[in-house]
Amino acid sequence: MVRAAYCLGGLGSGLCETEEQLVDLCTKAFQMTNQVLIEKSLKGWKEVEYEVVRDCADNCVTVCNMENFDPLGVHTGDSIVVAPSQTLSNQEYHMLRETAIKVVRHFSIVGECNIQYALDPVSLDYCIIEINARLSRSSALASKATGYPLAFIAAKLGLNIQLPEITNMTTGKTTACFEPSLDYIVTKIPRWDLDRFFRTPKEIGSAMKSVGEVMAIGRSFEESLQKALRMTHPSISGFTQSLPAGKSYPSDYDLEEALRIPSNTRIHAICKAFNDGYSVDRIHELTNIDKWFLHKLQYIVEHGDELQKCSDVSALSVETLKTAKSLGFSDKQIGNLCGSSEADSRSARLGKGIVPWVKQIDTMAAEYPAMTNYLYCTYNGAEHDLTFDDNGTMVLGCGPYHIGSSVEFDWCAVSAIRTLREMGKKTIVVNHNPETVSTDFDECDRLYFDELSLERVLDIYQLENSTGVIISVGGQIPNNLALPLHNNGVNVLGTSPLDIDAAESRARFSAILDDIGVGQAPWRSLTSLDDALDFAASVGYPCLLRPSFVLSGSAMNVVYDPEEMKAFLKAATELSQEHPVVITKFVEGAREVEMDAVARNGVVVAHAVSEHVENAGVHSGDATLIMPAQTLTNQQVDKIYEITRKIASRFSISGPLNMQFLVTDDNIMVIELNLRASRTCPFVSKTIGTDLVKVATKVMVGAELDLKELPTLETPHNPVDYVGIKAPMFSWPRLRDADPLLRCEMSSTGEVACFAPDVHTAFLKSLISAGFKLPPKGGNIMIGIQQSFQPAFLPTAKKLHDLGYKLCATEATAEYLNKHNIPADIVGWPASDNTCENVGIATKLIQEKAIDLVINLPNNNTKYVQDNYMIRRMSIDSQTPLVTNFQIAKLLTESLAKEDQMRPDSLFHYQKRATV
Repeated sequence: MVRAAYCLGGLGSGLCETEEQLVDLCTKAFQMTNQVLIEKSLKGWKEVEYEVVRDCADNCVTVCNMENFDPLGVHTGDSIVVAPSQTLSNQEYHMLRETAIKVVRHFSIVGECNIQYALDPVSLDYCIIEINARLSRSSALASKATGYPLAFIAAKLGLNIQLPEITNMTTGKTTACFEPSLDYIVTKIPRWDLDRFFRTPKEIGSAMKSVGEVMAIGRSFEESLQKALRMTHPSISGFTQSLPAGKSYPSDYDLEEALRIPSNTRIHAICKAFNDGYSVDRIHELTNIDKWFLHKLQYIVEHGDELQKCSDVSALSVETLKTAKSLGFSDKQIGNLCGSSEADSRSARLGKGIVPWVKQIDTMAAEYPAMTNYLYCTYNGAEHDLTFDDNGTMVLGCGPYHIGSSVEFDWCAVSAIRTLREMGKKTIVVNHNPETVSTDFDECDRLYFDELSLERVLDIYQLENSTGVIISVGGQIPNNLALPLHNNGVNVLGTSPLDIDAAESRARFSAILDDIGVGQAPWRSLTSLDDALDFAASVGYPCLLRPSFVLSGSAMNVVYDPEEMKAFLKAATELSQEHPVVITKFVEGAREVEMDAVARNGVVVAHAVSEHVENAGVHSGDATLIMPAQTLTNQQVDKIYEITRKIASRFSISGPLNMQFLVTDDNIMVIELNLRASRTCPFVSKTIGTDLVKVATKVMVGAELDLKELPTLETPHNPVDYVGIKAPMFSWPRLRDADPLLRCEMSSTGEVACFAPDVHTAFLKSLISAGFKLPPKGGNIMIGIQQSFQPAFLPTAKKLHDLGYKLCATEATAEYLNKHNIPADIVGWPASDNTCENVGIATKLIQEKAIDLVINLPNNNTKYVQDNYMIRRMSIDSQTPLVTNFQIAKLLTESLAKEDQMRPDSLFHYQKRATV
């Protein structure tokens, strides 16, 4: 086992079966650290975690113990985790608990500590894997799982306040010196987005790859697990063999291999194995997963088989239906098994008087009265723990963080919640992400840590007799519930769900744009591959395939030939099975502009316009955003305003909206309309000093607005003395073999924002904040550009030379630069034959740290596809800064000339000066 020191999330770690693997992994690890640990592998042992707190008086409490469903070998961030542990004996539990307390006392830790153990499943042997004398990723999970706020307690302990002096916030009567006792089971399941990356293997191991997680609460393991599986992706109905997002098993699928090697879909492979007749013993032999878990999973499958015998959901007995619900089966899942709809299944359940019970998380297993508003729903109960007389406003949260939906949407949800509370309105929040602020129980009046599904939202809405639901501040998951909720009689606040549905359907939206005379790229709604090929023949390649009702450009691709059309159309139709895929002409060389706004009864009352650095073709979530826009003319801005007014009026918008535009020299076209808060909303709100979500929330509940204070289309609030830039962050080092080229489908996993008096210094600050290392003065820059880029790139290359950087380039690029008196040494291709002898090989130079920056600009006409990929991948694996976009390369070069002008001023400084 190789473990890189000072790296988070197991980065640079892995299991090595051979000396060759050991050398390769250590070589990569030493690119990011100066120390590695080589340990004996304990693969297959159980992994258990304890969260411990200790105060300055030596009082110690073990707050939570957690057990990994997957045996050792899978990073805990990538493993299914249950709390409290389910398979430990009393002796094992107390042995590890006592050791944890001894360790914390030995190291004199004051505050919070996370201890990870490897436990031999057939003996009492154990090893401590690591100790984190700080709040860890697991601390957030443990806090939400127990209702014991570890960060809050740790901060007080750091001030030498003792545990007996701190009140337990969930009971209001006991102190923080009590160890939490749980009368429920929590299951955490990670969320991966590996399918976005074509070359990346789907296996998981000691280096973390997940981008988010969900947490489900139930009164049985089966209930908790099935709830958690549904939370990870709307397409998953529970513990089934169906793969997420409607994907099919490949024709050469090897089930035993899928069980033996942990992957992002192994839980579904286990269900498939049970359905194929595998025994618990055989699955245990292949996976090393504890048989207790496997027997529970087998029971779910067996009960599913019983349900499938019934051809009419209304004919199910009360007992059978109750058992199914107590095992975590959803109405939709039961309906599917019985050949009925979700609506029929729900009607049958309610007709038999089977409803969920609302329970409190009280940390004391109901031994003391609970004061908490921290709630979950279960079918393993007999009564509610509270009454429903608040009639609050519901706010639906963002669900799991994943590519395209991260903390931006949590910020939007929290802003809406706080605005409602400031107005004196009771709030009910539904979310299941343990990493969010919106799931802190003191942020709202009632927190339901539960599913963002039609079934559960209806249950809560009806129990609480809510006044209305806000679905437009949590991203795509709640937004997709707009029409189903409306059709079930829910009062959806803000823009009509009928208009939201029209905007989400690509075909209907495009037809409306044509109807109101708003420009867009040529388009067609597809019914077949022949239809797509006919469209391409009419308008020419490249074309853009766009599925409906998706976030972050899922399955959206630019198509350059018939073979790509066939492959990409298959992926798009798998993801968007219920709605037609739309194809449009891809407009090359266009700039992209975004409009974030709030409208009231179809009239815009607040807005902000920002501009992408990259040309269209890079997803807006991966693009570098500038505000205020730098290249738009007054006429172009006026045209954007005119289109915004038309669309706001046509869709009768009351609430937030986000629109994206294509801008060419003589034309402005609409790309899409999102009738919800967007991921850019927090950035533009902070940049202009007006919280657009706060304004939108007031609009949605009918509160008064002071238009004189708002950035209307007539009175924009563009920054005058500063520029804001939002830059993306990527996780390429964790995604083995992934090609770090940006496309229409989003790849970034985070973002930063920086501010400065001008574009160039703001851009440099944002790059540095995102972990980009600027090349040193006189450093070596390697350039490789496709032939069509050469004339446009020439001034950039000259500027780099004039700034004192030493250039080297692949053969054709070097020849072109030298012809124009820009000195450039030749470097050789790593895989193809080189006509020049005795030249350094590009990948070897990068690996040896001889290169400080790589600029690699390919396109669909690139000849040396594999060589260019190897250069990009080596740059990532060697931690060498890499630029793959022409507009970014140009702006970076211009900005390097102003590196000495960067100042550490913050947004607060600029906005304070503006008001003085």
